[in-house]
Amino acid sequence: MSVDNFKTNIYEYLETLPKVTFLRLFEKPATCLAIFRLLPSIGRQIVMSFLYVEAEIQVQDVNNWVNKDGEKMLPEALHKLSRLRIFEQKSSTLTMNYTFRQEFRNALTGGGAQQSFGLPCSSPDKHPVDIPFLDQYATQQWESILHYMVGTSSNKTPSRGVLNLLERSQLMQYGTDNPDTLQITNKGFQFLLQDVNTQVWAFLLQYLNMAEVLQMDLVEVLNFLFQLGSLELGENYSVETLTQTQQQMLEDLRDYGIVYQRKRGSRRYYPTRLATTLTSGNMAIAGAALKNVTAGDISKTAATGNSGAGTTVAAVVDEESEQGFIVLETNYRIYAYTESPLQIAVLNLFVQLQSRFRNMVAGVITRESVRNALIKGITARQIISYLETHAHPQMRKKTPILPLTVVDQIQLWEMERCRLKTHAAYLYHEFNVQADFDAAAKHAKDIDVLLWSNPKKRTMVITQSGHDQVKGFVKRRLNNPRG
Repeated sequence: MSVDNFKTNIYEYLETLPKVTFLRLFEKPATCLAIFRLLPSIGRQIVMSFLYVEAEIQVQDVNNWVNKDGEKMLPEALHKLSRLRIFEQKSSTLTMNYTFRQEFRNALTGGGAQQSFGLPCSSPDKHPVDIPFLDQYATQQWESILHYMVGTSSNKTPSRGVLNLLERSQLMQYGTDNPDTLQITNKGFQFLLQDVNTQVWAFLLQYLNMAEVLQMDLVEVLNFLFQLGSLELGENYSVETLTQTQQQMLEDLRDYGIVYQRKRGSRRYYPTRLATTLTSGNMAIAGAALKNVTAGDISKTAATGNSGAGTTVAAVVDEESEQGFIVLETNYRIYAYTESPLQIAVLNLFVQLQSRFRNMVAGVITRESVRNALIKGITARQIISYLETHAHPQMRKKTPILPLTVVDQIQLWEMERCRLKTHAAYLYHEFNVQADFDAAAKHAKDIDVLLWSNPKKRTMVITQSGHDQVKGFVKRRLNNPRG
């Protein structure tokens, strides 16, 4: 998915890579498995059907493998497989990439000598951590970034590297009124509307762009990210098999909450749930565990002795988040049934909050609160989309979901700021002869570059694109008055 030219989909990034890069990527079984997991279901079926078939296969035969429902999805799946260099189509036949075929077989059968799935530490950790601790750590790290974006106070300030990435990705920018402080942008607010898995990939894609600028080996960076998606949650892995570039990445990924290391330079690391769900397609667990669960909630659940605490909490909270928590009335009053400081902070961007209870906050959408959001680059469409996405189940029973009076008013408040638009233009004035002005104005009107004119004052405004043509016409007329 792409939002305002801000890539959040790994497909979009991979499709831009050259063939030689894919050939290097396919040398790692873990990368082949990760790319396979990212494919649509029909694409995965085609790959498995080709995996042990060495000969070329006719495209017509592949068309016969799908039913009527699949016929619509097949061309897109084949196009995606081709763009990812997994298949090569020659006239009417399809051939699977040899390197991908061999390494994907190794990934499924455990063959090959490469340790692309990580090397578990052979010695026990003197300071072991469990899954609830990793969930808590990932929550604190990731939510510290989101809290910083919405401007709420947090016990932990993101590192300098995170702040640089927020600025480079244009999720935040230095404000004109306060040039020393980063403020959320239009893209940043859209970023907050996404689920956690999409947010993490969006962040990592910006990291990949920055890695290219820093001349890091792009293939090693991608291989490590895909490797993390295949590791086991709660297991600790050795850094011995990692390259210098990948060991350098660990420090950055710690800041994002994707991996945990007890201290800098530690010879072992733990993948968090953010890492293990990167390529699984299971966004529910990651989204729930990190979106609405506070660190205290996770610790409290872990203390009960429930071995599946992380997954259980995630499932329950995700069910609540899917149901929605916002009630909006026709009088612009809003009630949000949430305890999440992050969700409350997001609401505070465009709602004037008035009261807060244990499990609910109440406020009102006002002209001033919406204007404050618009000044930060947040659009009316984004505000409406956020309210619809998080609408309470009782709201969803109505059609339309949101009161039209409120929706229309938010859009009208935005239009108030868009009544005037500035365009670069040129002012022509001080014509000595009325006939010269009239001729120049007529010429400008004929070529459709005249924005405004006042014959009495012999003044007119020309578009920037038409300046050269009108300027040339006026010069020719002045040099040849009779012409």
